[in-house]
Amino acid sequence: MSAEGVLSNRVKASRIARNWSQEELARRSGVSRTGISAIEMGRLVPSVAAALSIAEALGRRVEDIFSVSQQALLPRTWAWTAHREPIRYWHARFGGQSFLYPVEEIPLGTIGSDGVFRDGQFQEHPQYAAEDTLVLACCDPAVGLLAAQIARSSGFRLLPLQRSSSQALTLLGQGLVHVAGVHLGRAGEVEGNARIVRERLGAGFSMLQVAVWEEGVALTPGLGLPSVEAALSARLRWVGREPGSAARQRLDDLLADRKPPRRIAHDHRGVAQAIRCGWADAGVCHRLVAEEAGLDFLAVEKETYDLCWPKQLEGDPRVQALVTAVRSRNYRDLLADLPGIDSRSSGELMTIE
Repeated sequence: MSAEGVLSNRVKASRIARNWSQEELARRSGVSRTGISAIEMGRLVPSVAAALSIAEALGRRVEDIFSVSQQALLPRTWAWTAHREPIRYWHARFGGQSFLYPVEEIPLGTIGSDGVFRDGQFQEHPQYAAEDTLVLACCDPAVGLLAAQIARSSGFRLLPLQRSSSQALTLLGQGLVHVAGVHLGRAGEVEGNARIVRERLGAGFSMLQVAVWEEGVALTPGLGLPSVEAALSARLRWVGREPGSAARQRLDDLLADRKPPRRIAHDHRGVAQAIRCGWADAGVCHRLVAEEAGLDFLAVEKETYDLCWPKQLEGDPRVQALVTAVRSRNYRDLLADLPGIDSRSSGELMTIE
């Protein structure tokens, strides 16, 4: 590898932003489909003529599509330790460093990895460039809508890691994710999530409101319990959430001095599935996942859900794409169609000083 670095490109991101297939770009540029595929994967350095043709077809300057990158020379760091090898991983760039994330279950289902670490060797086959990946830690059950909107509008990849609000803030403070999703503040509470971020991480963050959503008690259908008070008085098997999550806070408030449940789920859908499968009768989760699972639901609290990132990332095109996606009419309309979600204030941006 030369000291000058390697040629990186945004052909795939630009193509996806136009909703073109590789075949369509090949037709418009005169470069073969296999050539387009190889260029996108970084396996082929295009000739000057091919680079110019691709850029022209995409309506972009060639320097916007192709650039000399030091990505391959950046130090690579595991975000956290994997339990076994081989390790499939995703990658993302943070300033002058490239982080590797062991593949885990995410709300988008199974997606391609960017490489495999096996026998001390990295076998790379990136689906996206590290600088085109935005890492978000959150427990938003509808985050797939946001990921799709970002991909359509910008071509960037949103990588949503399932974490509670407290876990997300911890990772943000450690510099291991770009953005944290937080819903620890009640709707209408003065400063709400901003106060919590300031207490835990200090000043120097930006916060974007996504929605106000309903959290409450999900119940096995047919129990006939008309209120939260009735559910608390009944002899029910409860499933809980891990300490530090907003759902756990709400459940602790409801149960008062009672012992917390022994059964623990690690996200909203885990609570709903535990009830749906008959392992529990009740638990606190988002109205959306309760209704999707066919469960009864008793509302408890409305919470503000915000996205938070360090102010120094404001000029990052991935963060700019995130803001644009949240403020888009299409995304807000999709949110408004979901049960328990109010998107009327989506897109409001504030600074935490």
